[in-house]
Amino acid sequence: MMSHFLPLCSMTVFLFLLLIISPAIACDRCVHLGKVGFFGKASALQSGACGYGSLATSFYGGRLAAAVPAVYKDGAGCGACFTIRCKNPKICTESGTTMIVTDLNQSNETDFVLSSRAFGAMAKQGMDRELFKLGIVDVEFKRVPCEHKRNLAFRVEESSQKPHYLAVKVLYQGGQTEIVALDVAQVSSNFKKTILNMYPNQAY
Repeated sequence: MMSHFLPLCSMTVFLFLLLIISPAIACDRCVHLGKVGFFGKASALQSGACGYGSLATSFYGGRLAAAVPAVYKDGAGCGACFTIRCKNPKICTESGTTMIVTDLNQSNETDFVLSSRAFGAMAKQGMDRELFKLGIVDVEFKRVPCEHKRNLAFRVEESSQKPHYLAVKVLYQGGQTEIVALDVAQVSSNFKKTILNMYPNQAY
């Protein structure tokens, strides 16, 4: 898990976010053609590069994905949501499914590696076994706004060590924007430090 540690100095802090609309893969919100495979267990994506851990399985009903570097964007793509549908009309629905990026896919064979739940959700009723037999399938995918049932949250990790380190994880980012910076400011002072510049949207 990528973590960012900040000296805590025994202070009360406010957190400020800077959000931007993603500049794109080539066109982030266009429909793209690609290929996807799947992991047999969602647990393979829990320990992914985005650092969500076991929380990942609570996102979108466990419909998770590892994305290629062009989508992962050095961590800026963590938490991004995509609709995805396979192009086999005999097996797959027209609507497809929605999944969330929780890991980096370094394979040259596919654009995404999905959790089995996300992969099977593309299939028509009763056709999921046929879909799994294919292993890798041709798909269309498009980025869409994330919809969480919870508000944006900041969780201070157990690895934080007062007064030396503050480790913060950003959770439940909605919409279709990306976190590019996080300012930490001491209450009633001019102190401010910007973090998240290197690996935005990951666990910090």
